[in-house]
Amino acid sequence: MSSQEHRSLNPYLTPAGAWAIALGTSIGWGSLVITSSTYLSQAGPLGSTLGMVIGAVIMLIISRNYYYMMNCFPDAGGAYAYARDSYGYDHGFLVAWFMTLTYLAMLWANATALPLFARYFFGTVFEFGKLYTIFGYDVYLGEALLTILAILLICFLCSAHRRTTAFILTVLVCLFTIGILICFAAAFLRLDRPLSPAIVPERKMISQVIHIAVISPWAFIGFESISNATEEFSFRRSNLLRILVISIISTTALYICITLLSVTAYPPEYDSWLAYIRDVGNLGGIKGLPAFYAARHYLGDAGVWILMASLLALVITSLIGNILALSRLFYAMAKDHILPGRISVLNRHDVPGNAIVLIACISLVIPFLGRTAIGWIVDVTTMGATLIYGFVSACTFHIARVRNDRSDQFSGLIGLVVMIGFGLYLLVPNLFSAGSMASVSYFLFVVWAVLGFIYFRIILEKDQMKHFGNSTIVWIALLSLILFVSLVWMNQSMMNAATNSMDHLRSVYSASGITDSGMIEAELTAIRFSSARSAVSVMVLFGIALGILLNNYSLISRRARESEAALGRIRDIANTDPLTGVKSKHAYTDFEEKGDQKISSGEADPFALVVCDVNGLKHVNDTYGHKAGDEYIRSASALICEIFQHSPVFRTGGDEFVVFLKGRDFEARQELMDELHDKSVSHIPSGEVVVAAGLSEYAKASDTAVHQVFERADARMYAEKQRLKDLGSLTR
Repeated sequence: MSSQEHRSLNPYLTPAGAWAIALGTSIGWGSLVITSSTYLSQAGPLGSTLGMVIGAVIMLIISRNYYYMMNCFPDAGGAYAYARDSYGYDHGFLVAWFMTLTYLAMLWANATALPLFARYFFGTVFEFGKLYTIFGYDVYLGEALLTILAILLICFLCSAHRRTTAFILTVLVCLFTIGILICFAAAFLRLDRPLSPAIVPERKMISQVIHIAVISPWAFIGFESISNATEEFSFRRSNLLRILVISIISTTALYICITLLSVTAYPPEYDSWLAYIRDVGNLGGIKGLPAFYAARHYLGDAGVWILMASLLALVITSLIGNILALSRLFYAMAKDHILPGRISVLNRHDVPGNAIVLIACISLVIPFLGRTAIGWIVDVTTMGATLIYGFVSACTFHIARVRNDRSDQFSGLIGLVVMIGFGLYLLVPNLFSAGSMASVSYFLFVVWAVLGFIYFRIILEKDQMKHFGNSTIVWIALLSLILFVSLVWMNQSMMNAATNSMDHLRSVYSASGITDSGMIEAELTAIRFSSARSAVSVMVLFGIALGILLNNYSLISRRARESEAALGRIRDIANTDPLTGVKSKHAYTDFEEKGDQKISSGEADPFALVVCDVNGLKHVNDTYGHKAGDEYIRSASALICEIFQHSPVFRTGGDEFVVFLKGRDFEARQELMDELHDKSVSHIPSGEVVVAAGLSEYAKASDTAVHQVFERADARMYAEKQRLKDLGSLTR
């Protein structure tokens, strides 16, 4: 394989670029167009503000967990890498599967928002070539082409100009931040009406605040996107927590500014902002966008243009941020053979270009699904984000407990408990609320999970490394979640049918002149709570059965682990050299056999062997005795392990060692060989240990066995041995 195919991601992101990615990805089209009216209709300005502040506090806990994991596992892939390294590849796949859906949904939501942008501000310019109507949404060829063009342009930018992309992203984030703050400041400095009512009068304030707080993961999705690009930071990771905190505070402040701006003005035909917000779905043009209407009220057309520029910047930054996050996630997945290996290949700009091409190909069909379907998919991201943040918190708790980091252990536990609570709130509608998502969104969640099962089956079949299929419990949990969500979907569907029936009865009553519909409302409420009680009863029974199943599985697994541990101790004794503690000759024989199998199947990754020989051991044994000789061998082993810190070391003979270079050591192989040579030369005058070493890389085109690589390295070792002898080193 060429070196071009196996370069690593290189640092280029500055702190400002990382902040721009975090903020630009978390705020998109919905923040200016949908979020303000959605939040206001459910909690009013006061309830929305308090809910978002509580949500921000929770996200600060999650950000601390991300910070901890980014320092523990500074690899591309973010939460996928954390779950993989903390719990295993099965857990990693599960997290990656829902990360993919979450980032794709946000990407698609913003890409398909561009035609809406054109509809609001430029009329019917792109409404040509009507194709069909799907789920009540008219799909036009012109709008589909606009979306496709935007996706292709942003993908090209991200693929070919990473530094330029980061600069553009930073500029656009600053642009929309300033634009929103200008409109907010103008409105509140010239406020000409009270912001009343402060909350929605029909519901208790505490329930309104809780609801906004629970859906906060949706509002903040994207702040963690920089975790996918940890390998590309050009600054110290100790600055990460500050960047994450600033991005969350910035996101919260902008959401609050947009929400409050939206209630500072409303058309004269409405007697309050509440009446206006509740009818905004029936309005078109600027009136259909509360924030824009308020900006025009206080700043005239200049306010509209400022928010238009801000909105366009929001959409572009979200597209860039999600493509960057997805491409690095796909890059990490491909390196672990979840996706085809060529997806991990970097182009000449040090960018996973094939991953970006894959994103573009997946996305090109999306404009033809219509915004209604995209809205249902975006709803699923609330559950996806809750699951991902919960997993990151669980990983933090697990790793912090192993490392005895008490404060981080507590942070991970708090994040996990809160996300479990959020998940229950979202998945048990009618118990805590009237329903958090459309019933179709629950169905789509189930479909995506089932597709995950199918794709995992494909991975298992091709898994030569036996990485996957080792955590049965994660798949039992996912199956349980599928059954759980399916029950919620059926419950929601029945409730929707009941509501439609009641609406029909209400219209019949109205046509008959009967105005008292209290009985209908009471019946609907009774049906809702009866349905909720039935659903909860089934869930509780299912939970008990699942708990027993998992307990039994845990007992069986513990016994299996104990047996495996006993066998492992026996293997460790056979595979460990008793004198030095490195791997033994027996272990090298096993390694060589497995390496030969990978080479013959074409699955071998790039590697190199370093053959080492200790100079002067016979002289030490003859002069000072075998005890001193043993100490000399241990010193040689320590020197080799010190140089090659990330690679396994084997003692294959009395004074012979072999090092298998992979990962970071493989990439820095020449520098490490130079370091070993220099240290050995410096030891010659003092009589300290001197090690001669030769390096050889695996050549895919010609090598058919590991031993061929060994022979070349062995020959180069003897050449190095002579070189050291010429410099004064003792030999046999």
